[in-house]
Amino acid sequence: DVQLQASGGGLVLSGGSLRLSCATSGFTFDDASIVWFRQAPGKEREGVSCFDSRSGGTYYGDSVKGRFTISSDNAIRTVYLHINNLEPEDTAVYTCAAIIRGDSWCFRDFHHGPNYESGMDYWGSGTLVTVSS
Repeated sequence: DVQLQASGGGLVLSGGSLRLSCATSGFTFDDASIVWFRQAPGKEREGVSCFDSRSGGTYYGDSVKGRFTISSDNAIRTVYLHINNLEPEDTAVYTCAAIIRGDSWCFRDFHHGPNYESGMDYWGSGTLVTVSS
């Protein structure tokens, strides 16, 4: 079965850092695209970062560019999201999702249109990030 398990969230102070992990199984990782989303209370879910495994391409939403870094360890089928200089506005549930044969999905579709979230094949668990001032 396809699984995506997010972990690494927690309670941190403003200015701190976290590394979130998305451990995957059940599909060919090298063919996939992995997307990190977040959703804060009262707000719509937004895509914050996207990784095309085959090309190594990385992509970021405007709200987080410069503070977030997405990376991968293909050997263990895991995608990471490193977050620097956390702000209270970053408080949200962070979730990873996959397009299992996405190839260059991020390049083509990430933040390219109003309904790109519908392209996800699978949604994983969420991990809560809480940032206090």
